[in-house]
Amino acid sequence: MDLDFNLYMQDLVQNARNELTESGYTELRTPEDVNEHLNKEGTALVMVNSVCGCAGGIARPAAIHALNYDKRPDQLLTVFAGQDKEATEEMRDRAPEYLPSSPSFAFFKDGKIVDMLERHQIEGHEIMSVITNLQAWFEEHGEEV
Repeated sequence: MDLDFNLYMQDLVQNARNELTESGYTELRTPEDVNEHLNKEGTALVMVNSVCGCAGGIARPAAIHALNYDKRPDQLLTVFAGQDKEATEEMRDRAPEYLPSSPSFAFFKDGKIVDMLERHQIEGHEIMSVITNLQAWFEEHGEEV
């Protein structure tokens, strides 16, 4: 039974990863990946991915559909909480004023945290409200696509 559960979880995690990478997000799997991308000038949206059913089922579609907008951040990035622990911790270290939360979204400009949508702002909310919040960041800080 444990083997079946582990295979199920591996499939669930891989599907959650694929949803974002197939939509244009770059996975950050190591602390070095986080530093390489967040040390760049410009803007970055980081989605902290999670297998949490309720909130993850809102966050991932919102992350994807928010991209249907005239402006976007320079980088679309993702770390996976509970899977790529060191990368997730490195990203969270750049936002010390926020408690660890997954799924969540962090918006960075020139490597510094600008704002964050935490799990409590995702779970129980409509996908469209999360998309609207993300696109407000894009409007304020993004570049024309």
